[in-house]
Amino acid sequence: MKFSRKTRSLGRNKRHLRVRKRISGTNDRPRVSLYRSNKNIYLQLIDDSKGITLSSLSSLKTESISINKDISKKMGLEFGEKISKLGFKKVVFDRGGNLYHGKVAAVADGIRESGIEV
Repeated sequence: MKFSRKTRSLGRNKRHLRVRKRISGTNDRPRVSLYRSNKNIYLQLIDDSKGITLSSLSSLKTESISINKDISKKMGLEFGEKISKLGFKKVVFDRGGNLYHGKVAAVADGIRESGIEV
């Protein structure tokens, strides 16, 4: 069964809204928002109570053409270190409507390995 691009993006947006109904970032536990495009991964640390982005990271700076699980895990480790420098020990993970599998799970595992509770 082949899905059109419009159907896939609508499905992801519906899943994202369903997740965001239950998840929000606070002063004590900010939200790690993940967006995955076909070529790159973007991460943001967001405090929803103030409506500000505290930190961000993207895979645009990497030299590799495609992003695999190993690079995703390294990104998670790097982002976890940035989070710990800001003084946070716990975060809420927002998968952005993506399935918790593969690159998305690798990013979350990398954040956990850096000592942050997800």
